[in-house]
Amino acid sequence: MLFNLIPIDEDKVIKAVERASRFVVSVNTITLVSDFLFHSMPVSGLGSGIVFSSEGYIVTNNHVISNARKVSVTLFNGRVQEGTIVGSDVLTDVAVVKVPKSDLTAAEFYDSDMLKVGQFVLALGNPFGLAGGPTVTAGVISALKRRIQAQGGPLIEDLIQTDAAINPGNSGGPLVNLEGQVVAMSTAIIPYAQGIGFAITSNTIKRVTDEIIRYGRVIRPWLGINGIDMNRGIAEYYNLAVDFGVLVVSVVSGSPADYAGLNEGDIIVQVDKERVLSLSDLLKQLWKRRAGEEVALRVIRGEREFISKARLAESPIS
Repeated sequence: MLFNLIPIDEDKVIKAVERASRFVVSVNTITLVSDFLFHSMPVSGLGSGIVFSSEGYIVTNNHVISNARKVSVTLFNGRVQEGTIVGSDVLTDVAVVKVPKSDLTAAEFYDSDMLKVGQFVLALGNPFGLAGGPTVTAGVISALKRRIQAQGGPLIEDLIQTDAAINPGNSGGPLVNLEGQVVAMSTAIIPYAQGIGFAITSNTIKRVTDEIIRYGRVIRPWLGINGIDMNRGIAEYYNLAVDFGVLVVSVVSGSPADYAGLNEGDIIVQVDKERVLSLSDLLKQLWKRRAGEEVALRVIRGEREFISKARLAESPIS
């Protein structure tokens, strides 16, 4: 149906799939669960993954490998290799698995900050490791900067929304553009939303994966506030000075924000020289820093505007 509505170069799609197929893998897991008599039973799980580097690093979803006792990876050529979990990050649903180096073709990652709504994308996955390559579905980017509440898990920020079908088992597979470059990694579907799927941006994947490879975990800088996006409705209702930025709802005791003198009701509108329009903007700016770095926050409190300096700490949430 989509191809009837949007003129697409079929040869370009085919070449993109051929290019991407070489870095799409199948991730198979064994997890032990207990029955009602507390007998342990092995349960198999299936997902997909992306070759992050030719050194054997595979990136997939945290929920694909969570609690796994054993992980194996089926490569493009059908070879199965045992994998070891390097680390994972619950807050972004990203995990890294290592397999022995074997001349793997690594994915090329597109700058996801350049993505536009309406851009054509292909979703690939290979949960069964079957011959003939991965499954492919097509669609467009239908929204950017989405946030969803993972089932029983944290709120995941800055996601891409797409109507390209993301089937169960394709979690961890790539969303690619017509050049075969990874723009995102599939993470979730909403079954009651007519096939709307969500994917983690390529820039998030690169940042998180680099940290996991280097440290075995993500060392996330922490300010220590709970905040919400400012908007015109909130500004008018509470008679606030601006309708953009982050409204501080609460400040964690003993946090960098607490030591910097931030209070409930303050509005953060700038980090160093970067304007902050929303909570997503604030998190993005903080993520560019490291724990221990000092940041200058431009804050509006009532009719007063001032600069508050905070030294970021390591997040207590891993």
